[in-house]
Amino acid sequence: MDSGTLLSFLAVDLLLVCVPGADWAYVIAAGLRGRSAGAAVGAAVGGLVSGYALHTALAAAGLAVLVAGSPALLTALTVAGAGYLLWLGWGVLRRPVLPEAGDAGGESRGRVFLRGAAISGLNPKGLLLYLSVLPQFLTTRDAHLPVPVQTAALGLLHMACCAAVYLTVGVLARAVLGARPAAARAVTRTSGAAMLGIGAFLLLQRLATL
Repeated sequence: MDSGTLLSFLAVDLLLVCVPGADWAYVIAAGLRGRSAGAAVGAAVGGLVSGYALHTALAAAGLAVLVAGSPALLTALTVAGAGYLLWLGWGVLRRPVLPEAGDAGGESRGRVFLRGAAISGLNPKGLLLYLSVLPQFLTTRDAHLPVPVQTAALGLLHMACCAAVYLTVGVLARAVLGARPAAARAVTRTSGAAMLGIGAFLLLQRLATL
C-alpha cells in the first residue's frame, strides 16, 4: 500500500464523511448541550469513533463479510440500528437541547459516549462502507502488508477523518448557534427529524428486501 493509495482513500472517505447523516445530527445536538459543550462534543465524537472501531475490527477479522452474507443477521442489525435512531430522534424532537440550558439537566459524558457508539456501531451503512468502498483500496498483489493489516490501517484513517470532521461540526454548531436559542432549537429539531428520517429509511429499505 503506497502513499498514492492512502491519499486516494482519504479523498473518497472525506467526501463520504462530510455528507450529513445521523452522526452529524448527533454531534450537532451534543455541541448545543449545556455550558461544557466541548466535553459533550468530545464524548459524542469519541463514542461515534468507537463504533467505527468495531466495524474496523470486524472487517480486519473478516467477520464483516460473514455479517453481510447473512440476511438474518444483517436484518437484525438494521432493525436494531433503525429502531435506536427512531427512539433517539423522537427524544430530540420532544426535548430539543438549548445552549442556555446549563449542565444541571444534561446527560453524563459516559451516556453521551455510549449513545454515540450505539449510533455508529449499529449503523449497517457503516459496515457496508467497509465492504464496498474500503476493499477497492486494498492491494493483494506484491503487497508488503497482509490484507488484514491494510484493512486496519484504512479503518484507522477513516476513524481519524470522522474525528476531525465531527469535532469541527460540533464546535462550529456551538460557536454559531450558542447565542441564538431560536436557531439552536430549530437546528436541534432538524437533527432529530434527520435521525427519524434515516431510521425510517433504513427500516423500510431493509423490509423491502425481505
